Amino acid sequence: MKNIGIIVKAQKEAIEKANNLEGWLQKRGVRVFIRENIPAPITSRDSLVGNLPKAPPDLSCIVVLGGDGTFISAIRWVQDTGIPMLGVNLGAFGFLTDATVQNVFPIMEKVIKDDFETEERILLLAKVLRDGKEVACQTAINDVVVNKEALARLAHIHTYINDDYLTTFGADGLIVATPTGSTAYSLSAGGPIVYPSLQTIILTPICPFTLTNRPLILPDTATIKIKIDKRDSNIFLTLDGQVGLHVTHQDIITVEKAAHTIRMIKVPGQSYYDVLKEKLRWSGRSLH
Repeated sequence: MKNIGIIVKAQKEAIEKANNLEGWLQKRGVRVFIRENIPAPITSRDSLVGNLPKAPPDLSCIVVLGGDGTFISAIRWVQDTGIPMLGVNLGAFGFLTDATVQNVFPIMEKVIKDDFETEERILLLAKVLRDGKEVACQTAINDVVVNKEALARLAHIHTYINDDYLTTFGADGLIVATPTGSTAYSLSAGGPIVYPSLQTIILTPICPFTLTNRPLILPDTATIKIKIDKRDSNIFLTLDGQVGLHVTHQDIITVEKAAHTIRMIKVPGQSYYDVLKEKLRWSGRSLH
């Protein structure tokens, strides 16, 4: 008997869809485990290190009903189990949740028969060292962002790549993004769109004072080290826009590729370029 998990947004429509999917799966002999998503509030705690709950390793897959925020929360539950994930979009945008309510049942038919493909997405691992002690250690699928809470003044962000000094970004902030996250905050800040299965890391300054400070694409073997200038205060580190903490010039922030990946179930007959055209509302028609 297959075991399938359903992560559902705490919203009436999503809960109704989850109940419908649960009944549909149970009629096909599937054991269903439903977990209501509880968003992790952005905090200013002194530490982001702890034992997070982990999904049962015997789940065949996890279906996420909600938006990208729900999917990101579900990733923190999946962690390094390798359980395939399918995002069903009930939100407004949804680059991570590219399945629809209409095609979720045909997709699940294939999942039950083990007739599906997955695509691996890299994660970033962010750590913060303070007085030699690790006070933060968490993964992110989209981005790790360092910026000022009040954007009236520039932040001065000393940036190193594999211990080689790169530059000091005078900017509102700095985004370290995955290819998956290239269509999130990084895109809004002028970063490139990168095919999500590529093995790269993107550095995108937010409104840099020096116009020659442009986005930079790095190999996924790079380790980015960030230090805040002494003159700066009220600097915040945020992971995937969901959790974060205050950082100071006494902290050393490192960002690198995580040891594990996330496996996302591919929607049959849908290419990434179809998703781009739909989500970014690209117009025009092909010429033959």
